[in-house]
Amino acid sequence: MYPLLFKPNLHPVVWGGKRLTKWKELSENEAGFSPDTPIGESWEVSCVPSSLSVISNGRWKGKTLAEIIEKFPEATLGAGVLERYGKTLPLLVKFIDAENDLSIQVHPDDEMAKAEHGKNGKTEMWYIIDAKPGAFLYAGFKRKLSPEEYRSMVADGTICDALARHEVRKGDVFYLPAGRVHAICSGILLAEVQQSSDVTYRIFDYNRPGMDGKPRELHTDLASRALDFEVLDEYRTVYTDDSQRANHCIDSPFFNVRVVEIDAPFHRNLLKYDSFIITMCLKGDCLIKIRSTRQGVVLREGYSCFIPASIADYDVIPVNESTRLLDAFIDNKNRSILSMATRFLHFSDR
Repeated sequence: MYPLLFKPNLHPVVWGGKRLTKWKELSENEAGFSPDTPIGESWEVSCVPSSLSVISNGRWKGKTLAEIIEKFPEATLGAGVLERYGKTLPLLVKFIDAENDLSIQVHPDDEMAKAEHGKNGKTEMWYIIDAKPGAFLYAGFKRKLSPEEYRSMVADGTICDALARHEVRKGDVFYLPAGRVHAICSGILLAEVQQSSDVTYRIFDYNRPGMDGKPRELHTDLASRALDFEVLDEYRTVYTDDSQRANHCIDSPFFNVRVVEIDAPFHRNLLKYDSFIITMCLKGDCLIKIRSTRQGVVLREGYSCFIPASIADYDVIPVNESTRLLDAFIDNKNRSILSMATRFLHFSDR
């Protein structure tokens, strides 16, 4: 086992920009697209069959991450993840560059997605890497709508009037459980952690053509069934952001996220979680050095790394002045404790 790096996996979309190829310092040949192509997403670590991550370093260079997981499931994923999800990577992480507004959309939960499509649902989170002055996004409703009113506002193109609008800046975090209406808007570069799923229901797309010149498909009826119309006082995630420590951003049933900014070597022993670690480098190159094997890789800004569960005890060493990382994993430690407590209470009640 060793930390895995991946070949570029870029996705052109009608709302995309040009920041991702520049940020990653990719030539036209490396990117696989002409400089004028609007690139909206970089699928950093993916086992989605339609867009698999291909390893770019070490003995497994050229193989897909899915192949290595199939061959060494427990060593890569962790026993807890393997028991819960089987030989599949339950997460998908991306960098997203919104040059223009994304569609107003919603994702189904596991129950609906499995019934309708035979796939996972899609809960996700966003971490804002950069935002132009005045940039905003939509997350949740700002007032209560009935399903009938929702359909009417979609039909007449006024649905945005009912959405909660949030101006954003670097470091903002939003958690988006399945069912929450949302849209990234222009001028935002962000990191996304989500369940491994490609199921999206478009509600409204500003009547614009897609990459093929035709209007993109809308999913009004499916979206109305998936939507959670609850209105919250706050949609932004509040978290402590201290340097030289791992800051808890998200602890959810689907994934856990920490943000770390350091200017000196930093030890990360995450073996207790019994999970793979996906590390996204948001700022400043770093060296990731595994303690058990002494193997290391340089993780460049704008790239991501998959650390197998069996070797998730490592040091992060900034190459220059500082580095900022986002770690995504599955917390099987707390899940095991909760399961043990539940079994104990059940036994005590007998």
